Amino acid sequence: MARDEDGIESRELEELVAASRLDEVHMVAWRDLDDPEAGGSELHAHRVASRWAEAGLRVSARTSAVPNAAVELSRDGYSVVRRGGRYGVFGQVALEGLRRPVSPSLGVVEIWNGMPFFSPLWFKGPRIVFLHHVHGEMWEMALSKGLAMLGNSIESGIAPRLYRSSTIVTLSESSKEEIVERLRMPPERVHVVPPGIEARFTAGGELSSQPSVVAVGRLVPVKRFDLLLRQLAIAKRVVPELTATIIGEGYERGDLEALRSSLGADEWISMPGRVSDAEQVAAYRSAWLVASSSLREGWGMTLTEAAACGTPSVATDIAGHRDAVRDGTSGILVADAERLSEVFVEVLGDEGRRSALAKGALDYAESLTWERTATETFRLLDQMAR
Repeated sequence: MARDEDGIESRELEELVAASRLDEVHMVAWRDLDDPEAGGSELHAHRVASRWAEAGLRVSARTSAVPNAAVELSRDGYSVVRRGGRYGVFGQVALEGLRRPVSPSLGVVEIWNGMPFFSPLWFKGPRIVFLHHVHGEMWEMALSKGLAMLGNSIESGIAPRLYRSSTIVTLSESSKEEIVERLRMPPERVHVVPPGIEARFTAGGELSSQPSVVAVGRLVPVKRFDLLLRQLAIAKRVVPELTATIIGEGYERGDLEALRSSLGADEWISMPGRVSDAEQVAAYRSAWLVASSSLREGWGMTLTEAAACGTPSVATDIAGHRDAVRDGTSGILVADAERLSEVFVEVLGDEGRRSALAKGALDYAESLTWERTATETFRLLDQMAR
């Protein structure tokens, strides 16, 4: 459904809500949208919650605390309680769930982001689970060996048995395949609902006069920005006018800045950290390509954001990216991450191919709306209520 049909989709959601026995939805998530490490998962939850609230539902969210921020707040029509530490929040949410009065008009949405909240143990009413991707190798990249083993055993061993009868919602067909294969979830229990694209991401502005690449994301190991920096440096040898911008913040900043310096790239690779919405849109519009070297993604939101601005992708061929990018049409997927530089050079040097990919990116982005996402996810929750 095209993005100019948002009004139709909004009315459909309102009609679904009006006919449903549900009038309240409670979301549980690891992080809040205001968290310094918030990313695509948090944006997804926010957009769904705000649209459900606009359609007439009472929506609340429960997350871990945000440093130096209010414990309770209202945001775009829904309420948020942010309390508990990074690990303590899971136990707190479970205890709150056990104490919550049973109501046939209440539904729960659990966001399983690596570590689950074990909602099947404390909520027996209508419930769906957002599971964007399998974490797999991410555990070892982010945690100590002991904690990584614990996280991996819970994700791949304990939790799948508990969630086999749950309705799982993921973002892409490729992520569904991975969830079914690696977590052994019944395929009929896993439903695909793609994410939308923020309305501010539109084509316009001026393309950079020099070949340019932009990448956006948290500066954390799974995004593999170290690999991207090295691949950009290799491409620079062939395309001497190349410039690049890496937008985002995270605990790997110091290491990445040191690597950038060691590559002699301080002058042509910019790392501005967090930027304003307008600056992010301008960066997408001016870049010749958007890149992602990520190891794991549920979707690859930055790639479809850039697509809506008319910027094609060069990205790793992983689950999630395979749906966020129409390979050969809206961008190029690269099976061997060490070949990213080669593809950068090819596409940057071929204006005709780049223009065709830019058109394909715009056409694809037209099909992705948050209204559709909110409508289809609520439809699944409503089916559980029925």
